[in-house]
Amino acid sequence: MKVLKSEQINPFGGLNFVIDEFERLGLGSFLTANLPSLAPQCSYDWKDILYSFWSIYFCGGDCIEDISSNLKGHLDHNPFFKIPSPDRILDRMKELSLPKDLFTLPRGTSLHQFSLHHFLNELNLKLLQKLNLPAHENHTLDYDNTILFTNKLDSRSTYKKSFGYCPGVGIIENKIVFVENRNGNSAAKDLQFETLTRMFEELKKQNINIDSFRADAASYQVNVIDLVSKNTNKFFIRACMSAALAQRISEINNWVKIETNSETIFRGEITFTPFIRTLKRKRELYKAKDYRLVVTKIERKDKQVNLFTKDAYLYSAILTNDYDLSVNEVVSFYNQRGAIEKEFDVLKNDFGWNNLPFSKLEQNTVFLMFTAMCRNLYQYIIEKFSIKYEGLNPKYRIKKFIFRFIAIPAKWIKTSRQQKLRVYGNIHFKT
Repeated sequence: MKVLKSEQINPFGGLNFVIDEFERLGLGSFLTANLPSLAPQCSYDWKDILYSFWSIYFCGGDCIEDISSNLKGHLDHNPFFKIPSPDRILDRMKELSLPKDLFTLPRGTSLHQFSLHHFLNELNLKLLQKLNLPAHENHTLDYDNTILFTNKLDSRSTYKKSFGYCPGVGIIENKIVFVENRNGNSAAKDLQFETLTRMFEELKKQNINIDSFRADAASYQVNVIDLVSKNTNKFFIRACMSAALAQRISEINNWVKIETNSETIFRGEITFTPFIRTLKRKRELYKAKDYRLVVTKIERKDKQVNLFTKDAYLYSAILTNDYDLSVNEVVSFYNQRGAIEKEFDVLKNDFGWNNLPFSKLEQNTVFLMFTAMCRNLYQYIIEKFSIKYEGLNPKYRIKKFIFRFIAIPAKWIKTSRQQKLRVYGNIHFKT
């Protein structure tokens, strides 16, 4: 095979359309106006820093070093932004980090390290509104924690016996609206009331109304449910099995049998007053409230008897204050929060959450926030471009987007005193 040398052509030509859309949105001026001022003599502004950083993930990279080792030669001649070194990008992120907050639990001695960043959460919400997230529309908010396994200098052991962090994340549809980092020794249920309080305050400041809230059993706490009730219209929270809960489940007499291809399911409901013993201990029994408990049970194949209910069934219960949906609709609506696990997979594998660059919790929080913004920007781009480009679908992960759109051969040429993008290939793109 004979190889002939030719002019250098950028293999990531589709990135120019992405950056052009950023410019149409006015992201450069938005970043300059909302991020701390830089000295006039600085060679790179916030647009250069963040456009370069986000380009790593739009071109298939997975770590900061890719900007110099793999991308710099291809992006150097673009007319939109200048390419800084990886060290410059990391230094700017470090400058935005805030000291971590230390907490203890009322009945514990362990020190819980939290990294709170009101400023960047506010910036992310402003960016989402710029990307057309409706402010006054009633939204469904999902909250969950995920474990980022890492052996960073200050990381602590998680409940899975490996070192890492355990950030809490709020998601509306497939948009990241809140991130609060915490060290690995802080379980999801620890200080969740305080975390959710901060999240609801951030959303209220941006006039983002929450109609429904969904969360797993870590949110099954008396103060959390009280907080959620005050800040949303409806909530759907997985209930933890207990003797009191099992007693109420045993009183259900309206089980409905549902046959599926693989198993037989029974569903029923009953009114339930949770946390009676907790409220009695606190002498706050006046706060007790009745809620709707929707229960699903499936017969165990191993016939092992449940410790609480004394029968061979697997139980799952959802506590809610919604009395309009049917039993099956409640379960179906709650199960939709399973999409949040997919979002964690996307953040970890597509947007760098599995490759944290810093050795400190608070610095990695800045990284998590900017990659979450990149995830939100990608969702906006894929939804908009799929309307114009027939080879795209709004559900595509970024890898397929790169193969089908970003990896377009192109180069910038200057004709008639203008910079023009020459694209090579049969590209079905409506400009």
